[in-house]
Amino acid sequence: MIKNLSISSSLIPDKQRGSVESQVFYLTNRVLRLTQHLQLHGRDYSSQRGLWKILSKRKQLLVYLYKRDKLRYDDLIGQLGIRGLKTR
Repeated sequence: MIKNLSISSSLIPDKQRGSVESQVFYLTNRVLRLTQHLQLHGRDYSSQRGLWKILSKRKQLLVYLYKRDKLRYDDLIGQLGIRGLKTR
């Protein structure tokens, strides 16, 4: 049985709906929902493509946040429970 894996929207205040953090939060929820869908429908290739596009967009936003403000970046990945970026 698959659990509901969405993240609570209480992490993002109402006044910050367009911020990088809220966009990453929204994309992370979409990733979790699509991952859950793909566990049931493994051959849904259009959803797989959509997942890759969402992951790419989230990565771009995380790179931007990492370059602009490392403390906010660290706080965000800690709250969402996602892996950090690969650094060289």
